[in-house]
Amino acid sequence: MAHVKLHIPGPVEVSEKTFQAFCSPMMGHRGQGFKDLYARIQPQLQALFHTRQPVYLSTSSAWGVMEAALRNLVARKVLCCMNGAFSDKWLDVAKRCAKAAEALQVPWGSPIRAEQVDRQLATGEFDALTLIHNETSTGTMSPLAEIASLKAKYPDVMFIVDSVSSFSAIKIDFDGLGLDVLLTGSQKALALPPGIALFTCSTAALDRASHAADRGYYFDFLEFQKNGEQSMTPSTPSIGHVYALASKLEDIATEGIENRYARHLRLARQTRDWAAGHGFNLFPEPGFESVTLTCVNNGAKPGGRIVEVPKLQSLLKDQGFLIDGGYGKIKGRTFRLSNMGDESDESMSRLYAALDHALNRM
Repeated sequence: MAHVKLHIPGPVEVSEKTFQAFCSPMMGHRGQGFKDLYARIQPQLQALFHTRQPVYLSTSSAWGVMEAALRNLVARKVLCCMNGAFSDKWLDVAKRCAKAAEALQVPWGSPIRAEQVDRQLATGEFDALTLIHNETSTGTMSPLAEIASLKAKYPDVMFIVDSVSSFSAIKIDFDGLGLDVLLTGSQKALALPPGIALFTCSTAALDRASHAADRGYYFDFLEFQKNGEQSMTPSTPSIGHVYALASKLEDIATEGIENRYARHLRLARQTRDWAAGHGFNLFPEPGFESVTLTCVNNGAKPGGRIVEVPKLQSLLKDQGFLIDGGYGKIKGRTFRLSNMGDESDESMSRLYAALDHALNRM
């Protein structure tokens, strides 16, 4: 069966080099070989997270660590910053974990702003907040540095940040921003197969977790810490993912992290320019567009060109490309084009050409 190239917001394309690493021979996860592999990638992971803290590997989707952060860190009440389908889900997950939670809800396509967070935290009700840096459903990137600056004012509030679709595509200085948890998944900008999550915690977060009575076992932050000190994971890891991660870290080092950031921004701008050049406007508020995917407005907001998204997808699939037709309540009224992971000027130019061809047939 012919391969259809993925330009959806995840999973994204995985290189042959990464797949070959994923298929490396198995080894015991308690043996010295795995410990050496774990220890070898730590400095590279710490450089990507911009932290001196250990980086932990969780055999799960990122949602596993997102739920873990709630179970480990929320003692009183969590403020869920919500501006799209995935950030909106935080509130439901918090309540399912029996945590007191409140929404800071803004319209889809709008960023979360520091003054909105400040007003809520000033009530003194909250000991944690959740934020999705790059809301994948809408292609909207909230100003993380602006929000994180509030940590100095509210040092006892745990700042929990999901960077699933922005990590490694834009600089996120964990230590410099003073965050408490930064988590990501494998299947988006890291361009790995789905199935592993990465995260780091502040010392304050680990101290808070030590007082949480109901943090469970599989996602217990202290278990990750204890095992990480021995270059191990708390439970059996997906060893193939760790091999693949090591290979991807080699690729990132070869490219250079600053070059990687610049490439993602350049490709995002090119995609926005393609949309504008064809009469479309974008769904996010101007100035808060994602650097890893472009959410094209298709009637969800006034103005701009409108096309029949399922037909566009079908015409693209005939050419060997898959794009996303919008998510949740804006499905069909937006469509999303991914430039994350290993995409290049050449690969994106092929997508634009295919889109042009499809639009000419509509």
